[in-house]
Amino acid sequence: MTLRVYSSLSRSIEPIVPRETGHVRVYCCGPTTYDVSHAGHGRSACLPDVLVRHLRAKGLRVTYVRNVTDVEDKILKRAKERGEEPLALSDRYAAMYDEDLAALSCLRPDAAPRVSQTMPEIISMIERLITSGHAYVVESESGRDVWYSVRSFDGYGKLSGRAIDELRSGEGLGERGKAAHGDKRDPLDFALWKSAPVGEWSFDSPWGKGRPGWHIECSAMVEKHLGFGIDVHCGGMDLIFPHHENEIAQSEAASAGCGAFASVWLHNGFLNVDKEKMAKSLGNFVTMRDCFARNDPDALRFSYLSAHYRGPIEFETEKLADGRVIFPGLDEHEARLDYLYGTKARVAELAAKEAAGDAKELTELRKVVRGARDRVTKALDDDLNTPVALSVVGELAKAINDLCDLAERRKKDAKLVAAAAGLAREAQTALSSSAAVLGILQSEPRAYAERCRARRLSLRGLDAAAIDAKIAERKAARDARDFTRADGVRDELVAMGVELYDTPEGTTWRLPMRGPRAAS
Repeated sequence: MTLRVYSSLSRSIEPIVPRETGHVRVYCCGPTTYDVSHAGHGRSACLPDVLVRHLRAKGLRVTYVRNVTDVEDKILKRAKERGEEPLALSDRYAAMYDEDLAALSCLRPDAAPRVSQTMPEIISMIERLITSGHAYVVESESGRDVWYSVRSFDGYGKLSGRAIDELRSGEGLGERGKAAHGDKRDPLDFALWKSAPVGEWSFDSPWGKGRPGWHIECSAMVEKHLGFGIDVHCGGMDLIFPHHENEIAQSEAASAGCGAFASVWLHNGFLNVDKEKMAKSLGNFVTMRDCFARNDPDALRFSYLSAHYRGPIEFETEKLADGRVIFPGLDEHEARLDYLYGTKARVAELAAKEAAGDAKELTELRKVVRGARDRVTKALDDDLNTPVALSVVGELAKAINDLCDLAERRKKDAKLVAAAAGLAREAQTALSSSAAVLGILQSEPRAYAERCRARRLSLRGLDAAAIDAKIAERKAARDARDFTRADGVRDELVAMGVELYDTPEGTTWRLPMRGPRAAS
């Protein structure tokens, strides 16, 4: 089955058909690095990440580019406030963004261009637009500005569905053109190059010192690293207008006669916090690091994948007595991950046993195991339906645990255990490949358990050595046949949120992620 997705340009589900056979070129709008990246940035990065993983799993070559906007008015403003050099500030936040995405198991792009390193290409594209009559130069108080003539491009509005005559003055300008400019020929025109006052952060150009407009930056970076006519352009729905609309106008005007700038436009939905769109002005701004302070990064990624990319994600918050804000939904997803990582560990243990033969008792489980990977592929081929793909992984995990339970119950039946071990090897492969294409379960179970234990201990104010001491006290009481005291110690541990597991080798313990109350 061919991968089909919803393109904002055609407003329909259509196949991704690469212009170059076997090679898909993907671009994603990255962050403007003037602050810590918010949870919405993580969602916008996970959409192309799953797309790229899925395409590569299908045997296609993918060139994936995700930019960093490190030249922008917000960066200058923040740098002035903090007494830093703009690019130094931007570089620091870009490094933090990379760290956050690595924690989310996002693949590194093949190229991560920055505006500051793309000035020659930006200037060249602006010059082409001036030469072709799509842009013009005007004198301003601080020098010379270059504006894009919106009405010169016949296709303006085709992505957003907005008729040019219905646009209000300023709507097409974006961040660089919100102030009134009497030097423009048309109120709808937007900035390609803005002159800078003497002494302000700026770059050299044929029009004097200044900085590029936000929209032209992406057009130039796409062309530099992928060439004109890419296959898939990704970003948040908030970028459709004016940013992506203006990208189309610039790129197609600068390469007249070469066809569409991008074949497919993929846009992910908004992230809402307590039923409102996340925004600093509303005081509901959530960073990825806010989430990581309480929950494993895998839980945040799982949350993104649990909703279809075109729909909204609802983050609910709850404030504890000590003032901490927690995210109950992430707690639930982390609990689900505990189960999946436990499944990954169990199947590895069974798969390590000697395998041989078959057993009729495994017939139904075998069907689930052998059909899982194809079902995940089918779900992702259907407009990257990650919720359905996750449900398939859940069904596979249940089948694996049923298989392990059966092998434990029938451990004296050597023939059945050997057959179960063989099927476990198949299940291990199915789980690994299904999880890999979704970017989940990428850690070893022990490493995941250890980092979760350390974080949960810290959040609950508990000490591992003290818990071990309690367990030793319980063992001593049981050895002395003081079962009343042993039960009392167990009750103390349970009240602390500690789960005990008595095995022939001794007692082990874990701290489950049950929900917000457990950590309060």
